[in-house]
Amino acid sequence: MTLPLADRHVAVLMGGLSPERDVSLTSGRACADALERLGARVSRVDAGRDIAAVLTRLKPDVCFNALHGAWGEDGCVQGVLETLGVSYTHSGVLASALAMDKAKAKAVLAAAGVRVPGGGLFNRFEAGKEHVIAPPYVVKPNAQGSSVGVFRVFAGANGPPVELLSAAWSFGDDVMIEPFVPGLELAVAVLGDRALTVTEIEARSGFYDYQAKYGEDGSLHIIPARIPPSVARAAKQQALAAHVALGCKSLTRSDFRYDALNDLLVLLEVNTQPGMTPTSLAPEQAAHEGLGFDDLVLWITEDGYARGVAGGAAGAG
Repeated sequence: MTLPLADRHVAVLMGGLSPERDVSLTSGRACADALERLGARVSRVDAGRDIAAVLTRLKPDVCFNALHGAWGEDGCVQGVLETLGVSYTHSGVLASALAMDKAKAKAVLAAAGVRVPGGGLFNRFEAGKEHVIAPPYVVKPNAQGSSVGVFRVFAGANGPPVELLSAAWSFGDDVMIEPFVPGLELAVAVLGDRALTVTEIEARSGFYDYQAKYGEDGSLHIIPARIPPSVARAAKQQALAAHVALGCKSLTRSDFRYDALNDLLVLLEVNTQPGMTPTSLAPEQAAHEGLGFDDLVLWITEDGYARGVAGGAAGAG
């Protein structure tokens, strides 16, 4: 039987084990606050390796997954929730795992007709000893989000990125190396079966890295983006096509680069659990389209709950 939100017990999963823990705590607190304002009974869960035991004890009606990064966004927690038979928000096991693996996601997106950057997957020790593609290029851990570990190698660089050889590197041995696409940073959120709008992101540092995303005054969000209508339509179409191709559910955010000089629009990656504070990119877009933060959180929660009930209380599928 479907329960009204006032009678619903929602466990908000936040924190987690990834380098994006602090970002997730911020998202989780904002979503938990919204759910409490909406009248739900909320349990705030700092998700650890005992998550199965914690949820078995709590017995929530639905889990709002506000985790970011490895373990919480890559299909692992989703698999635990499926095993427990607990409804949950956002994408399921396969889509989550696929979107987090940049190399595999690019292959699927390219096959679906979505334009993605060139480059490829390399061993970090190989890439740290010599340039594997001509600079300028961008180095990304293959399975991290929020631009964790991402950096740029500039044109004319004297040597390869020796950072990859450091013993302090903690983001895995596989790195995605892609040609740097000059121009604008764009983002498009997809909610259900609808692409919302296009945000233009102006990083204070000139490069949209982790600090630009989460540092105070690190970037400026411009809605709608200052691009031709045809480019905005293409970005929305490509974001929706990527959402569908990867099998995503609920809310995603696709990140693009747009080179106006060459009229080149390239999708960089799809985030299956984008940041969830009132000033995060996806909630800002929802607000621009008339859906306030609390209503967005409600929509995501109800969507996850309904899909869980329809699937026999087995998760978001």
